[in-house]
Amino acid sequence: MNARLASLTALGLGSALLLTACGGGGQDLTEGDGDDQAAGACEPGAEAPVVEETDIPVVDIPESGEDADEINIALIPWEEGIAATALWEVLLGEKGYDVTITELDVAPMYQGAANGDVDLFLDTWLPQTHADYWADYGSDLENLGYWYDNARLTLTVPSYMEDVNTIADLREHADELDGQIVGIESGSGLVRTTKEHAVPGYCLGDDLELVESSTGAMLAELDSAYQAEEPIVVTLWRPHIAYAQYDLKDLEDPEGMMGGAETIHAVGRGGFAEDYPNAASWLSEFTLSDEELGSLESLTLDEYEDDPQEGARVWLSENPEFLERTLGDDAEGLEF
Repeated sequence: MNARLASLTALGLGSALLLTACGGGGQDLTEGDGDDQAAGACEPGAEAPVVEETDIPVVDIPESGEDADEINIALIPWEEGIAATALWEVLLGEKGYDVTITELDVAPMYQGAANGDVDLFLDTWLPQTHADYWADYGSDLENLGYWYDNARLTLTVPSYMEDVNTIADLREHADELDGQIVGIESGSGLVRTTKEHAVPGYCLGDDLELVESSTGAMLAELDSAYQAEEPIVVTLWRPHIAYAQYDLKDLEDPEGMMGGAETIHAVGRGGFAEDYPNAASWLSEFTLSDEELGSLESLTLDEYEDDPQEGARVWLSENPEFLERTLGDDAEGLEF
């Protein structure tokens, strides 16, 4: 079943992706001639993010009950979210649900879920990346459990940039990088972490500007530079299909400014488990390994780029053990 793509304005959640080259907090990140910014001449301006284990209990799920027929899944078009959402769109469609996919930016997504305008979101990163959003809206949301446990924020360059191996090395190569770190959406935890921790923590601010754009714009810049073998540094994250498409290396982060490994959670609006006890039970069993997520992304984002739902169907046909461990007896009769 193909989902209907609901518009932002249909939910009253209009929020355009920001495309701007401004730096952090109105600060001019390119001010200064850089002559006094030789390595070691700067006092770091930030500490590493405090990443604490966040004890967010999984919501209590009723043992039985009848699910509502319609379900609205919010999608922020980040690669792992596209893959996971296509997977559940197909699964729930085959189980008889009327599935709507609503594409949103990160801030209105959390607002919409907290307000009950969308039912489910599959790409909440904790304990660091989305900590601010969870602090603001978590009391109105239900944690259905994490499905991936090796997510990381990175600053990344092509491997052919042999002399750039750590984040601190970027200062010495600012000119060839045109003084830019190519970022994604301004509201993302990745941009916030880069801006508030990595840039000041490694004294990059006088030499490099964090350009906030969108995920699509960042990937387009990466592809263009890579094809021409030109220098570029981008904000990226693992898991991401770009690592399979290009020969990339994550810059070493000895000060821990980009944080550590995180978990990716499925999150429902308040009352989700009560309204969807069966779907909530399946989602609580949802897990993907590195290899499984990599193959799912390859199919949904690359081989079937124009039809990620078909890519998800192919993946499900090749991974029957996923259905068995996730849906249990409810997988009986499903064929892809």
